[in-house]
Amino acid sequence: MLDLTPNALVAMLVVLAMLVVASITQWRLRSRLSPEAHLELKQRINSWWIMVAVVFTALMIGQTASLIFFAILSFIALREIFSILPVRISDRRLILALYLMVPLQYYWIAKDWYGMFIVFIPVYLFLLIPFGLLILGETKGFIRAVGSYQWAIMTTVFAISHVAYLLMLPADQNASGGGVGLVLYLVFLTQFNDVAQYIWGKKFGERKIVPTISPNKTWAGFLGGVATTTLLGGLLAPWLTPMSFWQGLAAGLLIGCAGFVGDLTISAVKRDLRIKDTSQLIPGHGGILDRIDSLMYTAPLFFHFLFYTSY
Repeated sequence: MLDLTPNALVAMLVVLAMLVVASITQWRLRSRLSPEAHLELKQRINSWWIMVAVVFTALMIGQTASLIFFAILSFIALREIFSILPVRISDRRLILALYLMVPLQYYWIAKDWYGMFIVFIPVYLFLLIPFGLLILGETKGFIRAVGSYQWAIMTTVFAISHVAYLLMLPADQNASGGGVGLVLYLVFLTQFNDVAQYIWGKKFGERKIVPTISPNKTWAGFLGGVATTTLLGGLLAPWLTPMSFWQGLAAGLLIGCAGFVGDLTISAVKRDLRIKDTSQLIPGHGGILDRIDSLMYTAPLFFHFLFYTSY
């Protein structure tokens, strides 16, 4: 079992309290919303209960369970990408091999082998994926296939695996929150940033940033959400991380901006492929990619910011 610090445990209870408030609010709004809008809101909140329960259970069971959970998350996300990309029939053997790289990447984390963790996908697989396609002998669509597969495994496996590696950082250097506190800090701020940008955009948003990609993204939403996330990052940093208030402000700013880019990037992918959601796995949310699009960008950036400033 992971060593849950009092601060990390309180953070979990706060998240659960927020879900209780959301559930009560949804119940009270049932007569004010249309049946369709109320059903979507109910589905979203119910899905959040399930997602939070699964994540918290994995974190509380222990390090191995947490690594397995994040490995499964990466596997499902990678599968979603391959299910929406125009994959060539000749590439199926290579795609199968890429699925097998998921447990290997998390094996480096379990062994706390940082050197291999940090170069395995961005260096070795980056070079081997084109070679694997060459062996298959299909040249039509070669460049698109190489770029698609490299980007897919970088975002869904390499990027997300940084969340899991937070649990391996020396716990004695973060007495306030431990590894669980670092994960909670990153994941909570990333998801909170999405909500904050949505609320600010709904309240004050008029000028759209990139209407051809995401019509709901406005300058007011972006700036308001990032400012809120930055402030919250500073306030939570001394409580859950080894960072100071001022370092937390920088981390919050980084998470706010990176989360926006991640969300917008997956929106562009869906626009290109002319789909609304990456799947229907999570009622009210869409697919795993729809839910972790921001995390794919915030995780590696926050990890290295924390690594080089606090460890």
